[in-house]
Amino acid sequence: MYIHTSSSSRMTDNKGNVITIKVGESPGSSPPSQRKSSTSESPPELRILCFDLTYYNRTTQFLLSCAGVFFLYILYGYLQELIFTVEGFKPYGWFLTLVQFGYYIGFGLVERRLEGYRISGGSFWNIEPEPRCIPMRTYLILAALTLGTMGLSNSSLGYLNYPTQVIFKCCKLIPVLVGSILIQGKRYGLLDFAAATCMCIGLAWFTLADSQMTPNFNLLGVAMISGALLCDAAIGNVQEKAMREFKAPSSEVVFYSYGLGFVYLFVIMLVTGNFFSGFAFCLEHPVETFGYGFLFSLSGYLGIQFVLALVRSSGAPIAATVTTARKAVTIAFSFVLFSKPFTLQYLWSGLIVVLGIYLNVYSKRNKLTLADIRQKLKQFGAKIARSPSRKFLIEV
Repeated sequence: MYIHTSSSSRMTDNKGNVITIKVGESPGSSPPSQRKSSTSESPPELRILCFDLTYYNRTTQFLLSCAGVFFLYILYGYLQELIFTVEGFKPYGWFLTLVQFGYYIGFGLVERRLEGYRISGGSFWNIEPEPRCIPMRTYLILAALTLGTMGLSNSSLGYLNYPTQVIFKCCKLIPVLVGSILIQGKRYGLLDFAAATCMCIGLAWFTLADSQMTPNFNLLGVAMISGALLCDAAIGNVQEKAMREFKAPSSEVVFYSYGLGFVYLFVIMLVTGNFFSGFAFCLEHPVETFGYGFLFSLSGYLGIQFVLALVRSSGAPIAATVTTARKAVTIAFSFVLFSKPFTLQYLWSGLIVVLGIYLNVYSKRNKLTLADIRQKLKQFGAKIARSPSRKFLIEV
C-alpha cells in the first residue's frame, strides 16, 4: 500500500478562513526545508571539561576563554617560580617534572571518565574510557618529546631568570618553522621568515642583557631551554599529524603522552639515583613541593583546556595573540613579585620579540610571498609613472 505524503486536507478556522494542511504536519509546524536549515545552523560544540559553552555567544566564549588563559597561566608561572625559590630546590627540576607528570596522569583519567560519562551516561566509576586511536609506537615518540619539553623547561629555571625562560618560549616559532618544513614538508611565506628573524634578534638581545644583569647566569640554562623548544617544535608537528590522521581526542593524547613520559622519567631517575634524593628533599618540604606542585600542575592542565577552547572558538591567530599578551603580563608579574635586576634592554628586546609574534599572526591571515611583493612593487611603480606630478619632475 502506497501513502501519498503530498496529499492535503482542508479545514476552516473560527473566522471561516480556509487552511490547507499537508499530511504529517501540524497547523503550527514549519516546513521541512525550514526545519532542516534550523538544525544545520546549530553552533559547533565547545566544551571545557564538563562545562558546555556551545550556546553562549562568540563574545562570551572569547571572554571566558581569555579569562581562563590569563588567570591559570599567570598562576602557573607564579607557582613555578615560587617552587624554585625554595632553598636547595634548584637541582631537583627533573623530580618536579616527575611529580607534574604524575598529577597529569590523574587529571587525564578523570577527564577521560568525564567524556565517557557525558557520551554514554551510567555510573561515573564504572565507565570504560574510549579505545585508543593513535598507535602505541607514535605515543612512545610523543612521550619522549613531552619529557624533553617539560623536563628541560623546568630544569632550566635552576640556571636562568624566569623572564628569560618565558622569552625563549615566545620564540617557539623558530624551531616549529624548521620542524614543520622537515617533518611535514610545509612551505612558509616571507612574513614567517621575517617574524623568525625578529624573534632571533630580540632573543639574542634579551639573553645578552640577562647575562650582564644576572650574577648566576649559566649557559647550561640556555642550552636546556633551547633543547626544550626543539622538542616542543617536534612534538607539535607529530601531534598535529597524528591527531589529523587518526582523529584522536586531545584527552587521549595528553593521557598517553604524560603517562609514558612518567614511566620513562621514573626509570631514568631510579637508575641514576636522583629519585631518592629528590623524594627525600620533597618530604622535608611537602607543602612547598607536593602542595605547590599540585596547584602548579592543575593550573597548567586546565590552562591547556582553555587554550584549546580559545582556538576552537576564535581561531589560532587570536589564540596566539592572547597567549602572547599573557606571557607579557607573566613577565611583568615576575619582576614585581620576585626581586630581580632590571634594565631597559629587557624592554626593547622584548618588544622586538613581540613584533616577530605579530608578524607571525599577521602572516596567518595574509599569505605574502616574494612574488606578491614583486607584483605590488610593479603596481606601485606603474602608479608613480602614470602620476602627472611625477611626469613633471622627470621632464624638469
